[in-house]
Amino acid sequence: MAGKNNESLSHENVVFSDSEDDYEVEDKGIDLGLPLEKLNLGPKKKLLVMSLNGLLLNRIFKGKKLEIPNNRIPDGRYKNHLVFKRPFSEEFMKFCFERFEVGIWSSAMEHNIDGVLNSAMGELNSKLLFVWDQRECTDSGYKSLERKVKPLFFKELKKVWENFRRGGPFSAANTLLIDDKPYKALLNPAHTAVFPESYNAVDNDDDALDPKGGLAIYLKGLADADDVQTYVKEHPFGQSAVTSSHPDWSFYSPILESLGKNL
Repeated sequence: MAGKNNESLSHENVVFSDSEDDYEVEDKGIDLGLPLEKLNLGPKKKLLVMSLNGLLLNRIFKGKKLEIPNNRIPDGRYKNHLVFKRPFSEEFMKFCFERFEVGIWSSAMEHNIDGVLNSAMGELNSKLLFVWDQRECTDSGYKSLERKVKPLFFKELKKVWENFRRGGPFSAANTLLIDDKPYKALLNPAHTAVFPESYNAVDNDDDALDPKGGLAIYLKGLADADDVQTYVKEHPFGQSAVTSSHPDWSFYSPILESLGKNL
């Protein structure tokens, strides 16, 4: 599934047609007998692009014994990894599907995503607009600050906007990236992402995804907002974005300059 949309088409330069909605119905005065709210005449849903590991779950390599919690059993196993779902993850995803189009974008390789995603979401997978992996990320050519052997990847939302029209069109005005790593959004327009704290499976009291909690309340307001960027700017949430005032700016700014990003 990873790197593909849920109509099983190739992820490469895919542009979805709106033809299924591109028609006119002759008005013959026929009463369909449907309540107005059932006709879906309101604005189209905004798009949430979510990370996977660190946001919805904690994937732990079996060999890292010290990181494996001893107070709970894993929710899934895939190859050499144990999968621990974040509390309320299923309820949170149902909440999101009711109000938004939802896509998953992981910076992991495809073969590390599919089984993990199935463990985390099960049948809810079918509701996703797309699942992208490392291949769709932008490789900076540098190693990450958090781990010197880990490639530094960015998630450029313009790739989503260029490739997906079904349910859209999508843009900075109606798209929100939700990622626990703020640097992943460095190549995107300002105020198009929020950054909840990373999930650690040893924390049994984590309630970040509680449908009655802060993130859900925030997203409920976003769903009703006219513009994503305006809403995010006026309602700060989670970790701070990486800007010139961020303590790690001296690390990231030369990388952005090398990629031609205007600072």
